Formats: sequence, structure tokens, C-alpha cells
Amino acid sequence: MMKYILVLFLISFSFTVKSQILNAESLRKVTDTSGFSGSTSLNFSLKRDVNEYFSFSNSIHIQYKMNKHLVLLKNDIELKNIEGNKFENAGITHLRYNYKFHPRIAWEIFGQAQYNKVSKINFRGLVGTGPRFKLTTSESYKFYLGTHIMYEQEELSDGVTPIQRDLRSTSYLSFSLYPTKTLSIISTTYYQPKIKDFGDYRVSNQSSLLIDLFKNFAFKTTYTFIYDETPAVGIPNSQYNLESGFVYSFD
Repeated sequence: MMKYILVLFLISFSFTVKSQILNAESLRKVTDTSGFSGSTSLNFSLKRDVNEYFSFSNSIHIQYKMNKHLVLLKNDIELKNIEGNKFENAGITHLRYNYKFHPRIAWEIFGQAQYNKVSKINFRGLVGTGPRFKLTTSESYKFYLGTHIMYEQEELSDGVTPIQRDLRSTSYLSFSLYPTKTLSIISTTYYQPKIKDFGDYRVSNQSSLLIDLFKNFAFKTTYTFIYDETPAVGIPNSQYNLESGFVYSFD
């Protein structure tokens, strides 16, 4: 009985602040075959203090691979219910194209649109491009480095900040560890400064632990930390999120 209670607790344990910087490495599904593959995940949270909160988040990822080409599409959404009043809390849609012109180097082009009511982001849209480098050749551990540039437009709902249109550098270092056949550890750190003002920057890290339960199903726990030097008025510089749930993968 205690085992089932513990599993239900892990599934429902989740802070409600969603990531503002999508981890592109969470898009990638390792496969040697061409064609479609992907995954979908579900996470839940239930909390009661002065009010009763129920939160549900869903992530859908689809990718298509053909020879040196890879197309990735991901959509994340979180819905929150507070005392019976439903509203959408956060959402991100991300599209990325990857062309592998060298065994260890690929060129990426990406676009993204998102909103986040908790962080007072009415809209944030961006497009970018740059190289991605594979730093290792081992199948037990993998390290990647990306160095990109992107154009970003951001509209905040704090009533003070005007619409922002900026060029940003966006670099990431990612690693994946596979200590056993059923255990995976994936971590990615992003650094995103403005080109014209490096004092205006964002840093984020997302680390995930995946445990394979049976074919195509896994249990996943993810911790996300974000630091934004210039967030919307009234929003703290740092935010974090810890959530757990199930992932279903398909080929």
C-alpha cells in the first residue's frame, strides 16, 4: 500500500512555475531509423492552502528523421484550476530543423512562440540559427555544445515595460548519461545575453531523471531553474520548477 502511495505522491509533486526557456534537448529522441517518432508526457499537481489548486501539464513531441535531416516539433501547455475557475497558465510551441553536414557538426534553424501568465509574458516569439557540436563519441555518455543567435520579440503584461525587440546570443551545453539500460540523466544549461547589452541576460538549467518502467513507458522527474536579469515588474529574478510524471514514447 505504501508503495502505491509513494508513486502517487511522486506523480503529483509539482511546483507551478513553468519554464520560460524551452530545453531543446528534451525534444530529441535518439533513433537510428528514418521516419516519425516522438513522445508525450503527463504531469499533475494538487495543492490546498487558502484555495484549492489543481494543475495539469502536457507535453507532445514529434520528430521526423531522413538521412541528414531532422525536423522537431514540440508543444507544451499547462492548465490550472483554482476553486473551479479554469484558465490556461503557460504554453510553448517550438519548431526546429537540423541538418547534419558532418558526423559531429549540425546546423540548426528554430522558431518558438510562448506565453506565461504567471511570469506576465503575454507573448514571446523568436527565430534563430547556429551550429551544434557533438563533443563525444561514446554511447554511454554524450556532450553537446550549441552556439546560436536569435531575434526575439517580447510583450509583457506588467503595464510598464514596452515591447522588446532584440538580438540575443543563445548558447547551451548539454549532456546525457546512461549509467544503466533503464536509467537516463539529461541536463542542459542555457546562457542568453542581449547582443547590445550583455548585462541583460538569462541563465537556465533543466535536469531530468528518466527510469524505464516497461516498453515505451518511463517515469520522469525534472528540475528547472531560471534566472532572468530583467524580468517583468513584480516577477522575481529566479524561478524554479520541480515536477514528475509519465512519458510514453513511440517509433
